[in-house]
Amino acid sequence: MKTLVIHPKDKSTQFLDIVYNPIPNKTIITGGVTKDELRKLIEEHDRVMMCGHGAPMGLFSVGQFPKTGGFIIDQSMVDILSKKDNSIFIWCNADQFVNQFGLKGFYSGMFISEVGEAYYCGLPGTKQDEVDESNYGFCELLSECINEPQDIMYENIKREYGKIAEENAVALYNHNRLYLSI
Repeated sequence: MKTLVIHPKDKSTQFLDIVYNPIPNKTIITGGVTKDELRKLIEEHDRVMMCGHGAPMGLFSVGQFPKTGGFIIDQSMVDILSKKDNSIFIWCNADQFVNQFGLKGFYSGMFISEVGEAYYCGLPGTKQDEVDESNYGFCELLSECINEPQDIMYENIKREYGKIAEENAVALYNHNRLYLSI
């Protein structure tokens, strides 16, 4: 299986690299391509993993992609993404994007990855070590099952990340916002 990883270069989401390190036969795009070039790459790959910062409208380009505006993945990519049934969408509020367009795959809702987001989401007093434990725990666990079929991957991450969520409020918040649409 050929996997396309779209992860706009951004220091604050660099920890997500852990997730796709074990994927064989992957192409990693961190910037520097146009939307037309990206569309061709999506067509050429069996699976698409998109991760970084985002919003209900899509995955932010964070200034890494020429002439894309604020998003590298947005409504203009839905037609090509709808042909994939095993995509991975890891960005804040990806659930709204996936659900709005009826896309398939593993995806997150609002996902706390920074202390400021924890405060915004109603977790005042959150410390950096809690966020780090959640971020790195999620990434390490997902990396262990990233090459499994999505239903098994989803079950594993829900079970194992759920163990971290028992003691970590940030992980609990995120755990409650992980989804699979097959």
